[in-house]
Amino acid sequence: MLIIKLISILILTFIFIKLIIKNASFLGLVDIPNDRSSHTKITPRGAGIGFGLSFFLYFLVFDFSFFIEYWSVFLAIFLVFLIGILDDHKDASPKQKFYVIFISSIILYFSGISIDSLGLFFGFEVYLWYFALPFSMFAFAGYTNALNLIDGLDGLAGLVSLIILSTFVYIGYKFDDELILSLSTVLIVTLLAFLYFNWNPAKIFMGDSGSLFLGFIIALLGVLSIKYVHPIAVLYIIAIPILDTVIVMIRRIRYGKSPFKPDKTHIHHILLKFFSKNVKKTVFFISLMQGLFSLLGIVLASNSKELGNGAGAFMALVGFFGITILFYMIFTGMKRRQKLIEKLALRKKRKYKLNNQKS
Repeated sequence: MLIIKLISILILTFIFIKLIIKNASFLGLVDIPNDRSSHTKITPRGAGIGFGLSFFLYFLVFDFSFFIEYWSVFLAIFLVFLIGILDDHKDASPKQKFYVIFISSIILYFSGISIDSLGLFFGFEVYLWYFALPFSMFAFAGYTNALNLIDGLDGLAGLVSLIILSTFVYIGYKFDDELILSLSTVLIVTLLAFLYFNWNPAKIFMGDSGSLFLGFIIALLGVLSIKYVHPIAVLYIIAIPILDTVIVMIRRIRYGKSPFKPDKTHIHHILLKFFSKNVKKTVFFISLMQGLFSLLGIVLASNSKELGNGAGAFMALVGFFGITILFYMIFTGMKRRQKLIEKLALRKKRKYKLNNQKS
């Protein structure tokens, strides 16, 4: 019976996204390329509306008692979904997005879903006490935005999310948590339909209705998971969007730029040039990295007690910071090399033009 329900929602997502593609111009859901875009032609966006609607309909139609039981969770998700739709249609401001995510985080906090502790370190629990709410708000807003930022190549955000969600399916199943298992499973099914349309060359982009929606749910699943596994394990499970955002912001601050000003220095931008603008290779490589991080997260999750009672959690945290620094050095070096190659190519081109003019 469950398989039939999931297949039904898969088909429904196909239909919704197909309708959005067909009516994108009428709905005002088109993405016009700019200097930071990886695509060169006007493309429909807002596929997140399609898989988001399917997600909510699954619970409303097939599991209404579950929907009622967790109504506040669905309300929080729905508010983020709405601001994403607004942004796809007529561009919501960053402030509006953050306000809505903060409101949704507060709803979850009063529903008993928040980061109250950073876990055990050397056998001692690190409680957040009065900082639990602001820290949770920051975590939800930060990760939701981080996933939004990696949505820069066909299939990238969708595939990375699929890998992360698969890890949460494992956690939900292992610890018999119905909320984690249900949210991640249904979202995976809707994402499979989306990736069919978003694989390079993409027929449609997910838009903010998709990336904000996905990012918020993944952050939610991470917070729910820390009831069972060490928070450091969750950090590894959802790693790539965090690493990308942190590295980009450090680089911008270091060079005197606003950390929030968009540019083309994200991991996917640098790797796209490295792979000679081959989108599929770039997406595969980043997804492989996320897969390795998720596997490492599962290993850490399976040893959560040992992690917290000894120095393991501290060492894992130091390791994560070390990986961040290593990634920063590697990708900054790659970016510098690419700039140097571009400068040399430009000089060569100018020299060639001058020689032609003289002759």
